Amino acid sequence: MTTKKGVEDRATHHASRVTEGKEGAKRWVVPKGYLYLLEDTCKGCGFCYTFCPKKVLAQAEHFNAKGYHPPEVVDAEACVMCRFCEAVCPEFAIWLEEAEDAEGG
Repeated sequence: MTTKKGVEDRATHHASRVTEGKEGAKRWVVPKGYLYLLEDTCKGCGFCYTFCPKKVLAQAEHFNAKGYHPPEVVDAEACVMCRFCEAVCPEFAIWLEEAEDAEGG
């Protein structure tokens, strides 16, 4: 599976309220906030990208530290922050945070 050109370049590694103490979380900017992924926590079940209603995620070609293919963001602009990926992840390896300016209203 191929990703859109430059997708990996848009992933950044940042601390947030949720990622404190969770080193290595990747962060992607999505229209209303941020999508976070603890790639090495992922066990490669595929629930997040299989059931994403907007096909924001896909299986990565690379392996994580456990030897699984984690998800990767292939269309960040399509994310509507439905949080379904959070709900189906058995390892709590993926989550979303609303941008601070979006929380006010």
